[in-house]
Amino acid sequence: MKPILILILILVATSGKTSRLWAVPPPVGGQPAAKTHEPIKPIPFQTNLDSRKVALGRMLFQESKLSHDNTVSCASCHDLSQAGTDHRVHSFGIHQTEGTINAPTVFNSAGNFKQFWDGRAATLEEQIDGPIQAPGEMGSTWDEVIGKLRATPVYNAPFKAIYPNGIQRRNIKDAIAQFERSLITPNARFDKFLRGDDTALTTEEKEGYRKFKSYGCTSCHQGVNVGGNMFETLGAMADYFADRGGPTPADNGRFNVTGREDDRYVFKVPSLRNVARTAPYLHDGSAKTLEEAVTVMGRYQLGERLSPQDVDQIVKFLKTLTGEYEGKPL
Repeated sequence: MKPILILILILVATSGKTSRLWAVPPPVGGQPAAKTHEPIKPIPFQTNLDSRKVALGRMLFQESKLSHDNTVSCASCHDLSQAGTDHRVHSFGIHQTEGTINAPTVFNSAGNFKQFWDGRAATLEEQIDGPIQAPGEMGSTWDEVIGKLRATPVYNAPFKAIYPNGIQRRNIKDAIAQFERSLITPNARFDKFLRGDDTALTTEEKEGYRKFKSYGCTSCHQGVNVGGNMFETLGAMADYFADRGGPTPADNGRFNVTGREDDRYVFKVPSLRNVARTAPYLHDGSAKTLEEAVTVMGRYQLGERLSPQDVDQIVKFLKTLTGEYEGKPL
């Protein structure tokens, strides 16, 4: 891909989409000079959030009473001990109902410009409506959820202390979203490199990053989240779905939201943060390993048959994007 085209795509993808949550602080005197001209930016160490809401949201995130039969919580599909995923091709909802699309990690989801693979939710708050009310996921209603939580004593005091009108739909969504905004993973080795520590990466990892840029991967995967800030057609350079076979409604991507033919097979570009910990890959979970995912992306998005060495070096770079959660390696 031509360098000028890559630059244009980066500018389009990042314009007007910066949030205060992801603002990177300026370097402190005495620190190594940060690499400010790179297409990827480091995750900030802190967020400005209400700790009471975060604590309440953490409880709700793990609360199975949000589901109709009290068996499924947000954490069921987004296990924080498993990098915010469940490592399944498709997650399972109530009555062991299998989903239709791969569940993305919840870590760093606040840095995505839209939520869900098809971008149908503009905010984290809006996203919460989806799984709670989806028949094959939590299968509940807001009236049912509110009734259950009001009947659970542990929730009444914290809700009342934070929200004057207590347990309400809007307040439940706000608390969960605030917790999700706290799920950032700073201090990856690559972030240390971006902040000026050249020893944070090996020679092979640096070469992998060089190839990641030279092949044009950063035209879609850039910014703080290394993606998550634009839509792209899966199969831009070759027909991915014809080669894979077995089409499903979920493969239609953003078309399912807009009904526009131009949006068929269009998906939100996923964040590559912690990607080494979030297998399987792609919206269909068809790539079992990171090496397979890189090979598939090279062929169908870049029109390149990547050599085994190129794949290996790019994967080595991608592994440096694994960060820390609450001060511990993810």
